Amino acid sequence: MTTIDRNARPALILAPLGRDAPVAAALLHEAGTEAIICADLEHFSTFLNDEIGCAVVTEEALRDGDLTQVVAWVTAQPEWSDFPFIILTRRGHASDDSPGARTLITALGNVVFLERPFHPMTFVSVVATAQRGRHRQYEARSRMEELRESEARLRTALTAGHLGQCELDLPPTHFTASAATMAVLGRSASGALTYAEFEACMHRDDRGRMRDAIKLSIETRADIAIEFRCVWADDTLHWVDFRARHVLDWERKVARLVGVSSDITARKMAEATLQRMNETLEEKVRERTAQLERAHQTVLDEIRQREHAEEVLRQVQKMEMIGQLTGGVAHDFNNLLMAVMGNLELLRKQVRDEKLVRLADGALQGARRGASLTQRLLAFARQQNLRIESIHLSRLISGMSDLLERSVGAGVELALELPEELPLTLADANQIELALLNLVVNARDAMPDGGVISIAVEVVHAIEQVDLAEGDYIRVSVVDSGYGMSATTLSKALEPFFTTKELGKGTGLGLSMAHGLALQLNGALRLESAVGRGTRAELWLPVAPRAAEEPMPVQAAPDESAVVARGVTILLVDDDPLISDSTAYLLEDLGHEVIETDSGANALEVLSSGRKVDLLITDYSMPKMTGMQLAHAARELRPDLPIVIATGYADLPSGTTMDIVRLRKPYQQHQLAAEIAKALSLVR
Repeated sequence: MTTIDRNARPALILAPLGRDAPVAAALLHEAGTEAIICADLEHFSTFLNDEIGCAVVTEEALRDGDLTQVVAWVTAQPEWSDFPFIILTRRGHASDDSPGARTLITALGNVVFLERPFHPMTFVSVVATAQRGRHRQYEARSRMEELRESEARLRTALTAGHLGQCELDLPPTHFTASAATMAVLGRSASGALTYAEFEACMHRDDRGRMRDAIKLSIETRADIAIEFRCVWADDTLHWVDFRARHVLDWERKVARLVGVSSDITARKMAEATLQRMNETLEEKVRERTAQLERAHQTVLDEIRQREHAEEVLRQVQKMEMIGQLTGGVAHDFNNLLMAVMGNLELLRKQVRDEKLVRLADGALQGARRGASLTQRLLAFARQQNLRIESIHLSRLISGMSDLLERSVGAGVELALELPEELPLTLADANQIELALLNLVVNARDAMPDGGVISIAVEVVHAIEQVDLAEGDYIRVSVVDSGYGMSATTLSKALEPFFTTKELGKGTGLGLSMAHGLALQLNGALRLESAVGRGTRAELWLPVAPRAAEEPMPVQAAPDESAVVARGVTILLVDDDPLISDSTAYLLEDLGHEVIETDSGANALEVLSSGRKVDLLITDYSMPKMTGMQLAHAARELRPDLPIVIATGYADLPSGTTMDIVRLRKPYQQHQLAAEIAKALSLVR
């Protein structure tokens, strides 16, 4: 006989005449579901609630009864609910197109008619179908609750970040702003603004830039990121950062800008103060230099050399500070992406609607692009994970020559000088290839009318300098014959997000990523350029010590398709509930049992309690006790416990000898499964 899911909700039975009620209840009990027998319609109405799976009702129980309470309950169902009724009719008494059936369908909505006498298997099958439909409704309720919770978390994040929400119809007509945005614009939170009033808030010199940005978004569907001055009602001047995404409602064919705004007045004032301080300092340096020139004409190569060293040192310190800030932001963004990607991946498995699937895929693709962006930021901050091996740079460049030629196009000639006799260097081959490709593409873009790009590799010796230690280096030079850079542009070229390319054609991270990679490898990236004379980019990498001249063995990458046996009990430790929840859902979806804790101390209590734990997964960066400290303490309690540490930073601390698997954030479910398999294999 067909069985009903043991987790099905109870079924109500209303069959006051004959033995229909006990027979139906017995059949349902045998199939594995609970049944509640009701004496009459009033009794039946009191049991109706959201946790009932379905109702089995005889036609005669409804024919002369007062359905007011039942109909009122059906009408008041929440949007996710469509309660199923199974109406037992006598042969020939009702059909879907009979007046009586139509009346019941109109009153009760989700109705299925079943003629008596019926076969027991048919009855159980109909009830099972209704219960499955009801179960899908409960799943829809859960998804709706999760979405509401996500929206609440988003509102919390916006509040914590002092960000206001706003929407603008395109072409610009209707402007909607949250209370926070109204505050940023210096307007009453209870008021409303038309687009004209919104534009009137801006400084008159900034309105044209806003109009141009909106026009470009309408024409190309580009997003908007703009800073403008805002004149408050009290005539004070404030700075506003406005960022918006171009969104198109395909059903209504309506486009709009959906974005956030923030008050950046304090930052702008700090920047202005810093600029004035820099100008004052530079003026003092110039005055002092003039005095030295007049007093010591005989030692002018020394003064100039010192000035150059001071300038380089200032630039290095400036880039170091920016790198630290960028690395911290990228790490936090990794955590946010982790929660977004995990929830999207699970949601993608649940939805069946084709449009929702496309939307989920689009959101997941955007999150992956965000993850790629954080890797570039971490590269600039020298915090990305490098796979170091011995590399022969001439052979590496020769091997990617086809890619380089395709990248520069037919109008540009590629000239290579790649000596075969060359010492090795220790580096990450993939990252070096990416850095070289960025340098070549930049050179190509600097020659819109064509030209020559020369790539040369040579061994050079450097005496100890500000940006390089003394020693032998492999120098890779990429030289173009393009229009070159001004002194101002050259001074900013290595800064993240700085680009001279038009909107949408450059992120401003190519050179900064190559610069961060070179520093992480104890080398340097140097640029020389002048307007009309082209640009020379030099990547300096230390020569490998003799002990490393033989190529390092490359360990096989873990098989991401590895399947971990179900039933593994995993202790999950993360102080961020967003990441903890999404990771737990991913693990449970893989068939594992999850024990969640939010700190190292709580995790050690679980391990000390003797509970079954097959694997420990912990975040690295946690307050009071880091993931590495937890790993050491856990191994003291359970020496053979497999451990996975999740981190967005480059490597685990130096000197770590424990067999611990590193899981790089943000990760997807298949990557999580692969690292679990790897960790479990280490102790088998």
